[in-house]
Amino acid sequence: MGRWMVTDLARKLRRQATPAEQAFWKLSYTWRQDGWHFRRQFELGSYYVDFACISAGLIVEIDGETHGTDLARSNDATRDDYLHGRGFTVIRFSNQDVLRDGEGVFSVIATYLETGASRPPPQPSPPGGGSVPVDAAIRRQEP
Repeated sequence: MGRWMVTDLARKLRRQATPAEQAFWKLSYTWRQDGWHFRRQFELGSYYVDFACISAGLIVEIDGETHGTDLARSNDATRDDYLHGRGFTVIRFSNQDVLRDGEGVFSVIATYLETGASRPPPQPSPPGGGSVPVDAAIRRQEP
């Protein structure tokens, strides 16, 4: 798949965010203001994750009703194993968790960021500005 197709798919997924994904993005504003950079519909290998905070090694998945079947749970476990193997912690919430108990979801992620994640030292901008390439940030997270 060409790089432009990957980018187009990610943009489409962000535009078509579920109400629960939109609510989580609003919840993440506080952390983003505190320096935790969250990405939406982020490509990791052959997967798109709902939300990723690379510096914290955190993936947040917001699961709808389709994740309740045996096949979906098996697929999620395979995906989680892949992500864990790359040094990420995966935290899953249901749509209902996010929509009905936003404070609880906020508390779980805030606790992880405060205790389970180590914030890397600030990195200087590369010559000419810009940011550190995502692949380099991901490689730093691998064990």
